Amino acid sequence: MNAIKCFGVNLSPDNVAVAVVYFVQGVLGLARLAVSFYLKDDLRLDPAETAVISGFSSLPWLVKPLYGFISDSFPLFGYRRRSYLILSGLLGAFSWCLMAIVVDNKYSAAACILLGSLSVAFSDVVVDSMVVERARGEPQSTSGSLQSLCWGSSAFGGIVSSYFSGSLVDAYGVKLVFGVTAILPLMTSAVAVLVKEQATTTARGHNMSTTGISLLESCKQSSSQLWNAVRQPTIFLPTLFIFLWQATPHSDSAMFYFTTNKLGFTPEFLGRVKLVTSVASLAGVGIYNTFLKSVPLRKIFLGTTIIGSVLGMTQVLLVTGLNRELGMSDEWFAIGDSLIITVLSQASFMPVLVLAAKLCPAGMEATLFATLMSISNGGSVAGGLMGAGLTQILGITKDSFANLALLITICNLSSLLPLPLLGLLPADIPEDKKSSDLEQIKLS
Repeated sequence: MNAIKCFGVNLSPDNVAVAVVYFVQGVLGLARLAVSFYLKDDLRLDPAETAVISGFSSLPWLVKPLYGFISDSFPLFGYRRRSYLILSGLLGAFSWCLMAIVVDNKYSAAACILLGSLSVAFSDVVVDSMVVERARGEPQSTSGSLQSLCWGSSAFGGIVSSYFSGSLVDAYGVKLVFGVTAILPLMTSAVAVLVKEQATTTARGHNMSTTGISLLESCKQSSSQLWNAVRQPTIFLPTLFIFLWQATPHSDSAMFYFTTNKLGFTPEFLGRVKLVTSVASLAGVGIYNTFLKSVPLRKIFLGTTIIGSVLGMTQVLLVTGLNRELGMSDEWFAIGDSLIITVLSQASFMPVLVLAAKLCPAGMEATLFATLMSISNGGSVAGGLMGAGLTQILGITKDSFANLALLITICNLSSLLPLPLLGLLPADIPEDKKSSDLEQIKLS
């Protein structure tokens, strides 16, 4: 009897657990609009302040190697994966309970959002390590199928939650949405039992019941392996490009304030837009999985970056009202614009994940993959903070949007700046990489 497949991947219990954890990441988008409206309406923050809090909440994603090291090196209750998935789910539920019951100022809100982000980041590292273990030694197309399963599950979770993210805010307010969201991370804890893992009390050959000396030795060994890995040109140069590619400013917070305060978009309508973008994200995964997963990385980045920059400029039409002169309402224009840009963005981000997974040597999957993705996330956070700085410099507030078109133009043109460095990426990913250069990294 043939096994059930999704995106070309067998749905074993392990893969189901991975898919569910990614689904939870997507469905947690239920609270994203509630958080935005809470910061804007309840706490009355300006766009720049909101962007800073968003950047602050992303900090857990910048130290993912720490979680990878903990998961790889220190089994908890005898398990490296199961136990940490359970704890991550419980932490996420706790953070959203606090948002629903306790939080009443921007500092406590930032702290709770940070805890929720930590929960998702830790569980993300754990399942990523499982994906990397399965991708080792496989062709780029197979690794692409695994990543497609992950991000397809996340996109499906986004579809499930998107519409209700707006309508629930409209009907019941943000606090109830936070309370409902608190239930969702418990799914991560529940599926941990599906992870196929043998109980162990060792980590990299060290007995975890020994003194702190062996823990220190384990730390030194892991740090040495990590350094030996990231300093290799085959890893360092592509990672540098990914950081620069992500570290360009964006205008998301300013556009949110413009569409709600100036255009009067309601939470329910923005929920519909998020539904469309979630479907578009899933479509982007499908397009990559069907047409792009065997295309050289340089071509994908070149094409999607140029097209994305051009399409991003269409937001100027919305800001200046030219879309209405062309016979398109603000609502329909916003939906169509978000749909196209999201498809392109998701398709362009998939090869980043494939590249990172293929670069990881055996024995330190979670740690190195987390390091590579943290650097990528660091670029994204840097871009967000630069966007916040530009928003402040250009005098864009919750009531003043005179320079918003200029901000959008600067952000979109800056996305082209990393393209001259495309040569830092490998022309292709050799299929024997795991058995040569990267094995030497592990043993050095």
